[in-house]
Amino acid sequence: MFLSVFDIFKIGIGPSSSHTMGPMVAAARFLDLVKNGDWPRPVGVEPAHITVSLHGSLAFTGKGHATDRAVILGLSGETPVGIDPDEIEPILQKVADECEVTPPGHPRYRFNPNTDLVFDRSQPLPGHANGMRFSAFAADGRLLVREVYYSVGGGFVLTEQELANTAKDDSPVTGHEDVPYPFASAEEMLAMGEASGLTIAEMKRANEAARGNDAEMLVSGLERIFGEMQASIERGLASEGELPGGLKVRRRAGELHDKLSAEAGANALQPHRVMDWLSLYAMAVNEENAAGRKIVTAPTNGAAGVVPAVLRYYLDHCIGASKEGVHTFLLAAAAVGGIIKHNASISGAEVGCQGEVGSASAMAAAGLAAALGATNAQIENAAEIALEHHLGMTCDPIGGLVQVPCIERNALGAVKAVTAASLAMRGTGDHFVPLDRCIETMRQTGRDMHEKYKETSKGGLAVNVIEC
Repeated sequence: MFLSVFDIFKIGIGPSSSHTMGPMVAAARFLDLVKNGDWPRPVGVEPAHITVSLHGSLAFTGKGHATDRAVILGLSGETPVGIDPDEIEPILQKVADECEVTPPGHPRYRFNPNTDLVFDRSQPLPGHANGMRFSAFAADGRLLVREVYYSVGGGFVLTEQELANTAKDDSPVTGHEDVPYPFASAEEMLAMGEASGLTIAEMKRANEAARGNDAEMLVSGLERIFGEMQASIERGLASEGELPGGLKVRRRAGELHDKLSAEAGANALQPHRVMDWLSLYAMAVNEENAAGRKIVTAPTNGAAGVVPAVLRYYLDHCIGASKEGVHTFLLAAAAVGGIIKHNASISGAEVGCQGEVGSASAMAAAGLAAALGATNAQIENAAEIALEHHLGMTCDPIGGLVQVPCIERNALGAVKAVTAASLAMRGTGDHFVPLDRCIETMRQTGRDMHEKYKETSKGGLAVNVIEC
């Protein structure tokens, strides 16, 4: 089983990897299908009109998650990694004024956002909670091509057929893959590490090299991911005011940073003060995410603050921190994130927030332990501790916005990650609950969880907090 570190950590825009980045990617895939796909093409007839319907969680919380805006941007030729956040409003306004999208390399397509983009709350699609149906019509109204896409979390998008093929292939993945250490579970990861004498990060590095990311490319890519994480923290600390969406949530990271920086004397010596720094790093990133700015999925946008916060904690507060430690951190975190995604889910719409902040906390705990020199067994233990204590966490964003409780949940996820790494490194790596069993428990819990607690904003805090 191989997922690149650059599949787990993707640069994009907020507020949601599944509800913003995924639909943007789906729109781009549909444009490519329309232009280059193998579908019956009537002689002399070309697509002239595009419509989109959003289903399931995308329909219920798409407005708050900017799904409609993401679809329009994607149909305009924009990508999550390439878009300039400052250009979003002009693009949206142009489409609204002209009722057309004009992606590069394509003709103009009629697309009225008010009528051609439908939030269909009555008909969920069968494959996943985040379903989208894209259709292209001829000028005379004939349907020419239609495709269903599912945004399965972390910016990953599958067609209906791709999802069906994935569901059929449920057998364990073993050594037939073209990477030297194709671990599909934590148990396999530990066994391969013991047999090879390599750390988790070293095995991950070898797998990346086998898939074309040589040492120079890998370091360059990791540095870019690290740089974007750092930049999102700094932007969050430098910004103030209310977040968009109508809840009137104030940014707090910058104010908290100023207070911590100004403290002196006895207050500065409180041992728990370092947790305040850790929390503000996470909040800074997720306030940026909530504002629709650039962040790194880690493994999702809704949980994007946990890994950067713990990584910043490592650099600023841990003795012996180094650039090589940063690379080790990201590689080990990605290894754990890939195992979780492969065996359960990182989608809040599928398993609740345990799959987002819980997975991020497990990844961060593994990364920190690895960077601090833990054994493979201690790294696996750290991930298990962090994930275990997020089991059952619902996804219930108030107003469908990735703000409350999401921003503070990232802060607590970061704190749990550091605690989990510390606890694991105090032990030998032996522990009662294997990480694989914890991941399977998360999958089962998510399956049994009522849909109103899975990113639909129909239960939990989303309906028990009075909006003023």
